[in-house]
Amino acid sequence: MTLSDVAYMCLGMGALGAAVLPRVVSRRPFSMPMIFLVAGVLIQLLPVSVPAVDPVHDRLWVEHTTEVCVIVSLMGAGLAIDRPFGRRRWSITWRLLGVTMPLTVVAVALLAWGLLDWPPAVALLLGAVLAPTDPVLAGEVRVGEPLGTERDEDEARFALTSEAGLNDGLAFPFVYAAIALATAAGTGWSAEWIGHWALTDALGRCAVGLAVGAGVGWLLGWMFFRARTPVLRLSEHMEGFVALAATFLSYGLAEVLHGYGFLSVFVTACVIRAAERSHGYHKVLHEFTEQIERLLTALLLFLLGGYLAAGALSALTLKGAAVGILVLLVVRPLTGWLAQVKSTTGRLERAVVSLFGIRGIGSLFYLSYALGQNSFSGLERELWAVVAFTVVVSVMMHGAMATPAINRLERRNHDGDPGTAHRRPYM
Repeated sequence: MTLSDVAYMCLGMGALGAAVLPRVVSRRPFSMPMIFLVAGVLIQLLPVSVPAVDPVHDRLWVEHTTEVCVIVSLMGAGLAIDRPFGRRRWSITWRLLGVTMPLTVVAVALLAWGLLDWPPAVALLLGAVLAPTDPVLAGEVRVGEPLGTERDEDEARFALTSEAGLNDGLAFPFVYAAIALATAAGTGWSAEWIGHWALTDALGRCAVGLAVGAGVGWLLGWMFFRARTPVLRLSEHMEGFVALAATFLSYGLAEVLHGYGFLSVFVTACVIRAAERSHGYHKVLHEFTEQIERLLTALLLFLLGGYLAAGALSALTLKGAAVGILVLLVVRPLTGWLAQVKSTTGRLERAVVSLFGIRGIGSLFYLSYALGQNSFSGLERELWAVVAFTVVVSVMMHGAMATPAINRLERRNHDGDPGTAHRRPYM
């Protein structure tokens, strides 16, 4: 028996598990990510020489694998949202992006600076990496498939899905700020980078990403549903892999033009969705992206589990663990609640939105990307330890709590409790 034989067997079992487990764990207080994470740990502990991925040594591989997983998930999230885009219709999303995200960056950076005594650039990087919520691991609290029932897109599900779809791209300006600050600190302090960062990284790249996403989405939406040539009207052929074409085209074009590809992909998905909102082709596209996402998620969590068993947390201190716990149990709930002050959402929905700021694959991508640009004072191992710990705790904690919380929310909404009933402020 060779290592390749074991690898094929594990790949087959993983793919089968990715198909079966979502139905097995449905309505139970655990999730598919939890199972694959534990499986990765257990297999690494077997008396067999199983190589573990080290994100410091294998940084480029980790960066691109997590990158693909996130953009596929963003396409699926955008296609799944039934709610039409608008200022009032998406008001909860703007609150979370405008209040929760920047406050989280600042709070986490202050924790890293105060508790861990990390340099400002490293502390800011940790805040930027842990600020975005994750569309990949949030399956239990995301909206359902396109054209689903109203219970599949209550206010809490919509808020968490739309927030994750957009803040994965909006984290990039903060990451670039950390990179610029680290570079400036290494050559002698200078504030000259701030103007370039504000105009280029914070505004310019966002504008390019939004514009490319809207343009590609409009073009593909016209092609799928309205093209005069039948060959181009792909909605009539119901081929799901076209979702990958839209994902990679939007992402690649935005990156070539120096925009944020994450933003572009999510916007592209939303614009395609709006092109013919009630068409069944959206379900086909969404189902294909969901299947690819499951496979990639299973692989990455399996590898993360192996990394944990191989000593990922050896560089983790008690203060580092405290930062991760505070992010999940204090920073996110408080900033999430503040964003919803005076909103029209019910009490229980506010609690769900505030608590379920899941950290996951997006954080792993941002950290691997940033460390490819700067060594950040040689604290790579320490950064990976804190981020991996936070992601693992999030997977376990939110995976165990998601189903009971959503079940309770659905029961209260069904019973019509005025304090928690589903409300749509734009209606």
